Amino acid sequence: MYLFRKKPIGNEFSNNSLKRALGALDLTMLGVGAIIGTGIFVLTGVAAAKYAGPALIISFIIAGLACAFAALCYSEFASMIPESGSAYTYSYVAFGEIFAWILGWDLVLEYGLAASAVASGWSGYFKTLLSGFGIHIPTALSSAYDPAKGTFLDLPAIIIVLLVTFLLSRGVKESVKFNSLMVVVKIAVVLLFIITGVWYVKPTNWTPFMPFGFSGVVTGAAVVIFAYFGFDAVSTAAEEVKNPQRNLPIGIISALTICTILYIVVSLILTGIVPFNLLNVKDPVAFALQFIHQDWAAGFISLGAIVGITTVLIVMMFGQTRLFYSISRDGLLPKALSSVHPKSQVPVASTKMTALLVSIFAGFVPLDKLAELTNIGTLFAFAAVSLGVAVLRKTQPDLKRGFRTPLVPFIPAAAVILCVYLMIQLSAFTWLGFLVWLVIGLFIYFTYGYRNSKLNLEQTKEKFSWN
Repeated sequence: MYLFRKKPIGNEFSNNSLKRALGALDLTMLGVGAIIGTGIFVLTGVAAAKYAGPALIISFIIAGLACAFAALCYSEFASMIPESGSAYTYSYVAFGEIFAWILGWDLVLEYGLAASAVASGWSGYFKTLLSGFGIHIPTALSSAYDPAKGTFLDLPAIIIVLLVTFLLSRGVKESVKFNSLMVVVKIAVVLLFIITGVWYVKPTNWTPFMPFGFSGVVTGAAVVIFAYFGFDAVSTAAEEVKNPQRNLPIGIISALTICTILYIVVSLILTGIVPFNLLNVKDPVAFALQFIHQDWAAGFISLGAIVGITTVLIVMMFGQTRLFYSISRDGLLPKALSSVHPKSQVPVASTKMTALLVSIFAGFVPLDKLAELTNIGTLFAFAAVSLGVAVLRKTQPDLKRGFRTPLVPFIPAAAVILCVYLMIQLSAFTWLGFLVWLVIGLFIYFTYGYRNSKLNLEQTKEKFSWN
């Protein structure tokens, strides 16, 4: 059946190959840039106060395990198929075109809404920083559309999206250099919090350890999965990596390991400093330092949060542009999105389209609505990629694999089970939004993508040549 036609490995339909300029360290920094940000600086407080309490460290461990299993599967695919597109491209090879489109459309939701959510979070920290200098943005332009609060547009969120777009249009190496510099700054800020806060930990704040029960811990894990998902953005850079079979697995696994350790240590100290029920604030790390009267460090943390969230936005938007590029190159989206600038070797049209979508979402849609939809899209992609590894081991066992996921099929099965379990914990509203998004995607595929698919055009050409 044509819906399940599969893309052969190494079959690039265009000469628009991107420039291979990234090494293992670049990829690790890209991954850390995507993962360390909103998770530490925003979600830790909300997850502790509403769901997990001091047992937040268990939430991070559960989420980290799901991501670790998925990361091993991503690493095998990335070493086997060094092309842009991440889960979309992997599904095209493993399951066929219709599943690839569903995954690709899911990733548009994942990256687009995640970037928008991050831009909204950046806006909140930036407004706080400005208010410290006595500067206040007009209420109407300070947040997403909410007539009850008198807000209509989040102008700072749109401005940071446009600035990141300008940076991404300069070229991948320039973008990664800037990201790496900012990653060093934000890791320094996280270490500052750890070194300053560890002396003020009171073990009594860790009791009760699990105030909302184990179900709260699991729900907390489903929420903080947002903090981890950036590692899959590393695989979207596959066509721009030197020696991808070696460097992609190193970059993915190193980034996830570094960030998991930092998340666990920070959440342990955070809940040890401040009683968990007081942490439902938008800047919990800075709040904790103010709570122990270390205001000088809190100021550095706020600045570091802005830097940290900026790097997340860079990587999310980078991933979205490469996704549009890959889907367009396969013919499932208009051809213009896969055009590459001759000098910068950047997919310019995809970058502009990403900027437009992220600006609209960040400018007009409230933050809480953005974050949950991102989580379900992320978990769905993780589960699909993990299943794909097991499928290809059976259907194409002789493919060259630069990295092999250990203990197949047990590791992929564990990833799928954990991801689906966490998806079930999300709200009915989130599931409804996700299903509506998939229905819209299927409509686009059957009205445009199916007919314009490069595989479809090749098969049609072969059919006529035989006749």
